[in-house]
Amino acid sequence: MPDTLGYLAGGWHVERTVRDYAKAADTAGDGAAGRFTGTTLFTPLDGAGQDGTGLLHHESGTFTWHGVARPAERTLRFLPGTGAGTVRVDFADGRFFHDLDLRTGRHTADHPCAADLYRGAFEVYDAARWRTRWRVAGPAKDLLLTTDYTRLL
Repeated sequence: MPDTLGYLAGGWHVERTVRDYAKAADTAGDGAAGRFTGTTLFTPLDGAGQDGTGLLHHESGTFTWHGVARPAERTLRFLPGTGAGTVRVDFADGRFFHDLDLRTGRHTADHPCAADLYRGAFEVYDAARWRTRWRVAGPAKDLLLTTDYTRLL
């Protein structure tokens, strides 16, 4: 993928599993699992990046946890990175999340969040499919989030 922003632009069907391995006193620690199903749209975000380009990432769908389904959504900003074809991912409020470079088809990123560490692995399968795996570990969380993206036609 010579251009990460170009690859991501458009609409994607999203399937995410969330597995909780926490063994804290207030959780069962039984490997509870949840599921998110929805869409992610990467639409132009004019004037956001260093060269005036970027993408607004808006994800919306339904998250089911312990048998209860609820609407869920999030918004991120994907801006041109420091190297050609790379991306800087920010939260909607402008805080830095992580860098992203899909030029080789694979990337890893870390995001410290309080005392927990989010470690992401990104893998591109082809022009219409890619996956992220976030392993979250620390005193407050012990999670694995796996998200499969399939391009909408």
